[in-house]
Amino acid sequence: MSEVPAAGPVADTIDRIARQDGGRLLSSLVGALRDFQLAEDSLQDALESALVHWGCNGLPASPNAWLMQVARRKAIDRLRRSANFRAKSAEITYLDELERASPVADEPDPIGDERLKLIFACCHPAIDRKTCVALTLRSVCGLRTEEIADAFLDRHDAMAQRLVRARDKIAKAGIAYEVPGPEGWTARLESVLAVVYLIFNEGYASGSGSHIRVDLCEEAIRLGRLLMALRPDESEIEGLLSLMLLHHARRAARIGEGGAILTLEMQDRSLWDRTGIAEGVALIERALKRGCPGAYQLQAATIAVHAEARDFADTDWQQIALLYGALARTADNPVYELNRIVALSYIEGAAAALARLKPIAMALTQYQPFYAVQADFLARDGQVDQARLAYGRAIELSLSEAEKLFLAQRLEALRDS
Repeated sequence: MSEVPAAGPVADTIDRIARQDGGRLLSSLVGALRDFQLAEDSLQDALESALVHWGCNGLPASPNAWLMQVARRKAIDRLRRSANFRAKSAEITYLDELERASPVADEPDPIGDERLKLIFACCHPAIDRKTCVALTLRSVCGLRTEEIADAFLDRHDAMAQRLVRARDKIAKAGIAYEVPGPEGWTARLESVLAVVYLIFNEGYASGSGSHIRVDLCEEAIRLGRLLMALRPDESEIEGLLSLMLLHHARRAARIGEGGAILTLEMQDRSLWDRTGIAEGVALIERALKRGCPGAYQLQAATIAVHAEARDFADTDWQQIALLYGALARTADNPVYELNRIVALSYIEGAAAALARLKPIAMALTQYQPFYAVQADFLARDGQVDQARLAYGRAIELSLSEAEKLFLAQRLEALRDS
């Protein structure tokens, strides 16, 4: 769903509804219209109409209900204008009846939650995993194309082209967006988990001034709990929920008084949510006992090691390095290797860590944390001038004001040294 280009209180309200409730609205429309592209286009039409009508007449008593009603009408208009009007007559009749019908309660279904249903519907096994995850984040979760590209370490223009090609492929192939029954969950689960994790990640990687978008983080955790209720014995679901809970448990200590992020070394651990940590640790311990460690479980285990350390000096870096090594063997992901090198830097020293960065440097040329890590290693190794350059590049690539402030403070400290 594209952003509504406007400014002012009404536009802010529309933007908030699109971000917070867009997925649920779209899911209901897909169910009613039986056509994902038509539902998305009609909802966008309704949002644009809201900008005009709400600006003149004020907000309706129920903005979401207003949008749903207008979106259905817009869908009828689109079908009537289409070139194959005669072929669409049955759909128009159905929508006309739907428009006149009194609302009835939804029938019970195994998933229940509207947003999770649409995520399952979008994660179609006929579409490659990266593409369907990107499309779902764009359409269901309201993330911008630039945010999705950054999550995949892709160029912004390349991701935009991928999304356009994917939509064309879906339209030409007639791929149906239908909510699968329990028998179809397994084929889609890996992509569904990736969507939920990237929603959570965006909460912490957001370009907002506060750095943390708690609404996204808590929505991802809510979806994780729903998934665990659907598949209570699935180790990777437990691993993902544990990972999110353990990260989120440190949220109160992540931002300093001046608005800069605080590293683990700088955080006041008394502010950590010990209840959340206990739940996360229990989940990952239960998952690992099943003997099928996956990427989410291994990541959660590394965060659990941090969470259980009394202080930064007490961190078991050897264990963390081993866990990231296992992660690096599960997927061709240079970020896992970068994190392993960070852990090894506290065992072997900064000079050895700098040498380890060279093989992965080309794969991470647009990845901001790579330059922040490199700058830290250079500073610890006494290469102050090179560290300044690396911090400068990290600041250029950062999308978060809190992150930029932290990096600028580090750079300033080097200038004073």
